[in-house]
Formats: sequence, C-alpha cells, structure tokens
Amino acid sequence: MTQNENLAALSEAGVSVWLDDLSRERITSGNLAELIATRSVVGVTTNPSIFQAALSAGESYAAQIGELAARGADVDATIRTVTTDDVRQACDIFAPQYEASDGVDGRVSIEVDPRLAHDTDATLAQAIELWKIVDRPNLLIKIPATLAGLPAITKTLAEGISVNVTLIFSVERYRAVMAAYLDGLEQAKAAGHDLSRIHSVASFFVSRVDTEIDARLDAIATPDAVELKGKAGLANARLAYVAYQQVFEVESRFQGLLADGARPQRALWASTGVKNPAYPDTLYIDQLVAPNTVNTMPEKTMQAFADHGRLDTESLIGRGPESEEVFAALSAVGIDLDDVFAVLESEGVDKFEVAWNELLAATAEQLESASRG
Repeated sequence: MTQNENLAALSEAGVSVWLDDLSRERITSGNLAELIATRSVVGVTTNPSIFQAALSAGESYAAQIGELAARGADVDATIRTVTTDDVRQACDIFAPQYEASDGVDGRVSIEVDPRLAHDTDATLAQAIELWKIVDRPNLLIKIPATLAGLPAITKTLAEGISVNVTLIFSVERYRAVMAAYLDGLEQAKAAGHDLSRIHSVASFFVSRVDTEIDARLDAIATPDAVELKGKAGLANARLAYVAYQQVFEVESRFQGLLADGARPQRALWASTGVKNPAYPDTLYIDQLVAPNTVNTMPEKTMQAFADHGRLDTESLIGRGPESEEVFAALSAVGIDLDDVFAVLESEGVDKFEVAWNELLAATAEQLESASRG
C-alpha cells in the first residue's frame, strides 16, 4: 500500500494528519491500520459524541458488555472500561509513529467526562485516573478550555501527563491556554519531571465559528454582512497561529524552557468538516497549512482531501493583518464576537454532555439486556 499524494504532501508541509474518530470496528477490521498506511494518519482524537456513536452502532461491544454485566459492573465502570480499552489498543497501533516522531505524533486522545467541565478538582482527578488506566506514553488527556478547565490543565501537566486542550474558540482563550501550558511545564520541572516527555496540543475549533457567525450575518442581511460569510473561521485560526508563533517562537518564557527539553504546544485545527455545503469540502484543510500544526479530520473530509484537496502553503502564515481586518469588519456590521465565543463554548460543552448522557442511557440498556440473557 502507498500513501495518498495529497495527504503525503500535507504531512511534508508540517501538518500532522489525525483522524477524528475511533471505534472498536475500526481497530479490529484493520481500517485504522489501513488509514495509517494509505492516508498518512499519525494520530486519533475522540470525544463523547464519537464514543456515543461507536457504542450505539453494531455489535462490536456486545460480548464485552455481556462480560461486564455478568461481573456486576455499573454504567460508569462499563463505559470507562470499553472506551479505555479502545484507546489503549489504538495507542498500541500508533506506537511505531510515536517512536518515529520522538513522541510528537502517534497520539490518541481520550476526554474527561464532559459533566466535569466546570469542576477543576474533579477534572484533575479523572485525568490522572484515565492516564493510569490506559497506561500508554502516547496518550493525550482531553480537557476543555473552560475557565475551570484552565487550572486543571496546568495541574495535569504538572503531574507529567500530556494534554489535548479542547473546545477553544477565541484567540483570547487560546492565549490563556498557552499560559496554562507554560505554567504546567514550569511546575512539572520543579517537581522533577522530564519535560521532553510532556506533550500538548491546543484544539482550536474552526467550522463552528463560521456556522455561528454566518447565521448572525444572514440575520443582519446587509450587503456588507453577507460579503463576510465564510471568512470568520479562517481569520480566527490565522490569528491563533500568530499567537502561537509569538508565544513559542519569540517570547522568552518558552525559550527559557527549551534547554530542559520542553516542546511547543502545537495548534490543532479541530471541527474541520465543512458544515455549509456551499463551501469547498476541503476548505479547512486547504487553507490551514503551516509547520508544527495538526489537522484532525472526520474520515469523509480526509477522503475528500485525498481525492481533490489543494495544498496552499501560503494560506496561514503572515495573514494576521488581513484577518484583523475581517474581525474589524464583523464588529462594524454588528457581530458581537465575545458573545459568539461564549455561545460556542457553552454549546460545545452542552453537546458533549448530551452525547455522554445518551451514551449512559444506551449502555444502561445494553447492560440490562445482557443481564436478562
């Protein structure tokens, strides 16, 4: 098997290709291994919605849930067992990529219970628990970038645990995430941890920004407003990359940690499946190309890029000034950007919590069915 040329070129440009999906079926069927071999995939991200879809489809988990039911496992223990088993197996599949990249890639993410998004101490406790249960060095613990999540991120990193920070929508919050990362590294160093083994990505959501702002622009409906549709998500991501370069390539704080083996917290482009069918289906891949970044893609989007993606290596770097102009224009037509980002964060947490509750209900039903025989 050979790698797809488009995705191989994306990787060569410095963008790590990660799959935004995981299931027992992908693991056991060989599909995940095939994507590694033919689509340059070097990592996987999961979230509560992904696990809810995986456990609700097919019979892949029936035997294990039956065994857990026979042992008297409750719903939370069952979900924890089946999801961490999937993630552990995926970590083992990605071990060669982890070794080949000196720990940068070959990463698999698992998220803390979304019901804990506003509880710092409970998030930290579960992050430590998941890290111990999966017990693989290429694991990333996903923690949302809520106000309560920020100190949990720092404390988790201080324990020497690698973190994927999720649900980042604004550049302001992204800067707070990077500060939390540096705080964590400094505390980890003080505790004697090897900084070279601590990795982190910051998952900056893209398409959801366009979806929310486009709806507001449609409501305003002036020619100037309509002209701005589809521009906010990319402008926001470009400004995020400017912030990334400032913190990790220019400012002295991170530079002072390099001698201790510290790694930059890479920007990860999430929510890269296009929601509006009027936009090119590879928009959020074509236009987000820069070194030391990650693009985590739904398989449908990945296959679209493999088929007809257009690599634009000038799409991201040096686009800060024009992106500031887009944001100024959005404000001028009446878009309240602070409100946009607050709504997106709240909805993001809520969507994951709804998915988790659906997962709890479906698993409870499966356990009950298994118990009845």
